[in-house]
Amino acid sequence: MTDLPARGAFPEGFLFGAATSSYQIEGHRFGGAGPTHWDSFAATPGNVVRAEDGATACDHYHRWEEDLDLIAAAGFDLYRFSTSWARVMPEGRGAVNMEGLDFYDRLVDGMLARGIKPALTLYHWELPAALSDLGGWRNREIANWFADFTEVIARRLGDRVFSAAPINEPWCVGWLGHFAGQHAPGLRDIRATAHAMHHILLAHGRAIAVMRSHGMGNLGAVCNFEYAHPADPSPEAATAARRYDAIYNRFFTEGIFHGRYPEEVLDGLGPHMPLNWQDDFATIGAPLDWFGINYYTCKRIAPAPGPWPALAELEGPLPKTAMGWEIFPEGLHAFLTRIAREYTGALPLIITENGMAAPDTLDGESCLDAGRIAYYAEHLDACLRAIAEGVPLRGYISWSLLDNYEWSLGYEKRFGLVHVDFESLTRRPKASYHAWARALGA
Repeated sequence: MTDLPARGAFPEGFLFGAATSSYQIEGHRFGGAGPTHWDSFAATPGNVVRAEDGATACDHYHRWEEDLDLIAAAGFDLYRFSTSWARVMPEGRGAVNMEGLDFYDRLVDGMLARGIKPALTLYHWELPAALSDLGGWRNREIANWFADFTEVIARRLGDRVFSAAPINEPWCVGWLGHFAGQHAPGLRDIRATAHAMHHILLAHGRAIAVMRSHGMGNLGAVCNFEYAHPADPSPEAATAARRYDAIYNRFFTEGIFHGRYPEEVLDGLGPHMPLNWQDDFATIGAPLDWFGINYYTCKRIAPAPGPWPALAELEGPLPKTAMGWEIFPEGLHAFLTRIAREYTGALPLIITENGMAAPDTLDGESCLDAGRIAYYAEHLDACLRAIAEGVPLRGYISWSLLDNYEWSLGYEKRFGLVHVDFESLTRRPKASYHAWARALGA
């Protein structure tokens, strides 16, 4: 059976972790949380498989101690978790729900008591519905609202978290939610997309400034990346793949690190950008202490008729996960070397998400997910190659600790190291969990 590279294969001090996000595991109906745009998106027919939502999810809100015990028992050094804006501030601004803030206080203390480093992400997609009503990410004021939320979290948790990043996967928030309509708020509007993608970065920069003002360090950003293959050898396919790469992989990194947006993106979004957007890069480009890379797959991109971006995704030849995503660990190595070369230089890099969905089934109390172990092994090998070439990679965080709510795909797709029965909520560590424990010397 394939096994994972041992901890000793990595440089001294290299950190390993597991990740989740608040709405996907906590159970949003508990603890006084306010409604989110994911609740309304899921309640709209056709948006989410079986109209499932995060109301109960994995009930991490009540079972967090059991879940932290699982992280500790596997030997992970850190836990990447997120705070729910609507749990802490049910209307998105104004009154604070102390029950929600107390939950995160207990959670951080629980990590520290178990020797787990708390790696905080402020926002992982569950926008308070009241702010969505005011335009959400389309409204420039969201940068101020997010700064106020950051202030509340920084005051309460900032003295104890190991690291922090403002917004998970800006591309998903901006593009999937506002252009593709596949995530909340479910829009397909190029002007909304242009505003949202810029305001996400403005909010990121404001949040970094707020956390710095509270003396917080080890602050970063977390972006997702997909390797873009031209679907065929034609010049048109190469141009289409570059356009996809600019939208998906370069827009946010160039905004943060180079104070500009790619011309291939401005070709489409430029006429729709918010007023005076060029003046915001001093805020957006606030210095970071690390940069996080979320990587899962590659895409085969072809030109398509119609308006910008005039792209089509074609099926590729490689083995695929349960999401239909090709398994291409070479892409992770390519991004590690490219990002260090073109954007971050000596800045520490962290793999903040990497993992796979599989059609996991229980055999008694066991779940033999050999494919997931092989996926992790191949991607960890890609990390080792990049490290050997001088890339300053300092950590790797697996997605996900638990099977959970997979957004528009409901509870069908299982990414977890731990199997969750969504009826009984029983947790059962999979073979991949035990492989991690062996690799980490637990």
